[in-house]
Amino acid sequence: MTLAFVLILSAVLVIIDQVIKYFIYQGLSPDGRITVIDHLFYLIYSENRGAAFGMFQNATLIFAVITVLMIGIFVYVIASKKLTGKLFTASVILIIGGGVGNLLDRVFRGFVIDYISLSFFPPICNFADYCITIGAALFILSIFLMPEIKKSAAADKTENGEIND
Repeated sequence: MTLAFVLILSAVLVIIDQVIKYFIYQGLSPDGRITVIDHLFYLIYSENRGAAFGMFQNATLIFAVITVLMIGIFVYVIASKKLTGKLFTASVILIIGGGVGNLLDRVFRGFVIDYISLSFFPPICNFADYCITIGAALFILSIFLMPEIKKSAAADKTENGEIND
């Protein structure tokens, strides 16, 4: 997959994230709550000045730098075609899209707008958070399934005199 494809799909996720946050901000701030599915799913306006689950409050600059570095690394890896595969590419699209969505909030608002509240998962999150989380899970899975890594590991075993079955 090309870098342009990855960046376009990531941009689509950023747009979706920012549109949702705009409507949440306009309709629910400062202390709004909407029941979507009683006892299960709520929309609750929340300003998160930290990382996941509200950890590391008021570290906006650190999060911005880390996000930009991670996006830069992923863009380099995709552009250089060092790692390929649909699962890896999907994970990168999700991570970049979610990362940029939350980065825009941090830079322009000083906090991230969170709004998704599930009764079985106490922290309030947002679309970008779920993109990052699912992308990270797919990234880890892709590492284990990636043919380039399997070939490299097999070559290492052969060079070390280990027998391949």
